[in-house]
Amino acid sequence: MAKVHQRLVHLENLIHHELVKHSVALLRIAVGAVFLGFGVLKYFPGVSPAESLTKATTHLLTFGLIPDDVSIVVIATLECVIGIALIVRRWMRVAIWLLAIEFVGILAPLVLLPGRLFGGPDGAPTLEGQYVLKDVILVTAGMVIAAVTFRGGRIVRADLPPATPVRAGVPLDAKQQLRLVLEGAGEPRRFSEISARLGISEAQLHDWRQIARDGAQRALAQHNASEPYERLQPTTPDVPIAAGDEGAIRMADEAAYGVDALKDAD
Repeated sequence: MAKVHQRLVHLENLIHHELVKHSVALLRIAVGAVFLGFGVLKYFPGVSPAESLTKATTHLLTFGLIPDDVSIVVIATLECVIGIALIVRRWMRVAIWLLAIEFVGILAPLVLLPGRLFGGPDGAPTLEGQYVLKDVILVTAGMVIAAVTFRGGRIVRADLPPATPVRAGVPLDAKQQLRLVLEGAGEPRRFSEISARLGISEAQLHDWRQIARDGAQRALAQHNASEPYERLQPTTPDVPIAAGDEGAIRMADEAAYGVDALKDAD
C-alpha cells in the first residue's frame, strides 16, 4: 500500500505541476473565446440573448446620449477586441484595462436594473438576472488573468516538477540530486531524514548543496554582468558579485538552480 500511495502522490504532483504551468493560459483562452463569441452575436440584431439588457444598461450609463443601435455595435466591438487579445495574448495591457471597463457594464444592471433582474417569484432572479450573476465568474477569472499579466506575476510551486522517484541504492542524476537539495534547503533537519531514508550521508547532501549554491551564484553573476551564459565548472574561480546582488544570491541560495554545476561535479 505504501508503494501505491507513493505512486498516487507522484501522479498527483505531476498533474498539479501541469495545472500550475498551463491552467492560467487555458483560462485566458477560454475567457477570450467567451467574449469573442458573445461579441460576434451582438452584431446581429435579435440574435444575442443579452441584446435588450445591454441596450437598456448602456442607455442608463450614457444618459441616453448614444443611440441604442450604436451602443450595441460599440459593445460588440469592445468584446471582440478583448476576446481576440486574450486568445492571441497580444496587447494584454490594453485588453486588461478594456476588460475592467467591460466589467463595469456587465455588473451595472445589478445596481441600475434590480427590478428587471430579480423580478421572479419572491424576488428570485429572472433569466436575465441569472445571466448577469454568472458573469461574476468572468469577473474573478479576469482578476486572475490580470494578476499574472501585470508586473511579472505568475503562479509557481516551491519545488521542482516531479521526476523519476528517488529510491535508496539507485544512482542519482543531477536533477534528482538537486531535488534532494531543495527538499532540505528550507529546513536543514530534513537532511537527516533524507540521509536515513536513502542511505546518503549528510556530508554528501551538504556537498551537493554547496555545489548548487556556487553554480547558481556564478550563473547569476554572469547574468547580471550581461555576459553570455556558459556552463561553469565548480572549480572555476568565483565571479565577483556586483554591489546590490546580495538579494539575488540569497534567492539563488533558496532556489539553488545548480543543475549544471551538479552535472559537472559528477
